[in-house]
Amino acid sequence: MDVLQLDVSGRPQAWISPKDAAILYASDEVAWTLGDPFAVLRGGIQRVSGLQSRIVLHPIVAVRGSIPSRAWRSAPALSNTKLFARDRHVCAYCGRQFHPDELTREHILPTSRGGTDSWMNCISACRSCNGQKGNRLLSETRLELFFLPYVPSLHEDMILRGRRILADQMEFLMASVPRHSRLHG
Repeated sequence: MDVLQLDVSGRPQAWISPKDAAILYASDEVAWTLGDPFAVLRGGIQRVSGLQSRIVLHPIVAVRGSIPSRAWRSAPALSNTKLFARDRHVCAYCGRQFHPDELTREHILPTSRGGTDSWMNCISACRSCNGQKGNRLLSETRLELFFLPYVPSLHEDMILRGRRILADQMEFLMASVPRHSRLHG
């Protein structure tokens, strides 16, 4: 189970391994934690005290310091896995739900006609609908969009990465997911 790393202001930075989290704890870089502990890592016996060292891991850790604010202005990286999750595995043209293997990344404005490979120009489409549209504009087909694309927020992006997320982590992330997000419904 991974640990959600935040900056000291509470902005998600990354999913890190328990080992990497333990290094942060041992280096005294953890400013604060959230959630119920989910693991205890045990180390060696201290010569002076005779006690075994241990680190109690929490599902969410905030790290001292900060990163430049410009890093939070860019859109999350686009991948098929995250795109299909954003669209809840639903084809934007026929409205049916599909297995990820049956979905494709569809460009509303085809790249061959100047469209970009971006969150706002890409939707999930089943192979049949994608083939039906081809490289035509929507106005040149009988297809209509069941829903509009949008750029996921930073918090949504952390959820869309497809990891197993503990309840404490999901509650924290969902608290900042915008109301228009398809993750709410």
